[in-house]
Amino acid sequence: MPSDPAVPTPGGDLTSFVVVAADSGPLLEECVASVLAADAVVELVLVDNASGDGSIERVLGAHADDARMRLLRNPANLGFGPACNRGAAVARGDVFVFLNPDCIAPRDLATRLRAALATDPRLGVLGVQVTDPHGAPARGNRRREPTLRRAMVTLSGLSRLESRWPALQGVEAPAAEHDGLETVEAVSGACLVLPRAAFERVGGFDEGYFLHAEDLDLCRRVRDAGFRVAIDPRVRVAHAQGTSSRSRPLFVARHKHRSLWRYFTKFDPAARNPLLRAVVFAGIWAHFVAQAPLLALRGRRRAAR
Repeated sequence: MPSDPAVPTPGGDLTSFVVVAADSGPLLEECVASVLAADAVVELVLVDNASGDGSIERVLGAHADDARMRLLRNPANLGFGPACNRGAAVARGDVFVFLNPDCIAPRDLATRLRAALATDPRLGVLGVQVTDPHGAPARGNRRREPTLRRAMVTLSGLSRLESRWPALQGVEAPAAEHDGLETVEAVSGACLVLPRAAFERVGGFDEGYFLHAEDLDLCRRVRDAGFRVAIDPRVRVAHAQGTSSRSRPLFVARHKHRSLWRYFTKFDPAARNPLLRAVVFAGIWAHFVAQAPLLALRGRRRAAR
């Protein structure tokens, strides 16, 4: 039965979706419509990071009368994590779903997520099987702690040999053989689900990240707080990956490299070695510099269309 479009009652059984938009294009309308079509009691907090592409106005034109949706406008692009925190601060549900603006939520998503959370009170983060628009599983659904060693194994391609030599574990983790909840170290940030209690226990997203790696950081701190991080592969969410960032690839890449450096210095024991720290810093920014000309050209081509 569809949700009552009246203002949701705060507290139990209310699932709060937080969607952050930043020039997110036409898929934002589809994302919002899919959330509001839920078969459970939901609210949607739409946080706008100063979009100028008309997407917010189109959403308001279609859903301004739906009391389940609230819009927060930021005067500038604050970044993903800070915007999520602002959305969570006004959300009224006992479960938060942080959903990318280029994801489409199935009608039963909230119902199935709450059922999964109810199976284990220790669940602090729940992920889903994020897929591309054609249904193929996306990368990053199951991730390990991205230590320096694992990152190097992944970059070298040696992680493809993990099934034969377990010592060559990379950042990506294989799927479990069973069909139930899988305990993992980190899940995809495209659809990130947390009980309010766990989110508040760790203080939400680390606002030192502007874009990328804030999901890894959150999963790490949730695990450190004694909660379980898991994925339910039976729940699927389609994601048109990168829709919001394709028009500004250099901007996104710069923040991605900055976030990788922050995560490394915050959590990796290797960062305590001054020599390794210097080598990693040089490697991260050398990689960015090598990419920059092609990314800048790509951005100019998209802007000219």
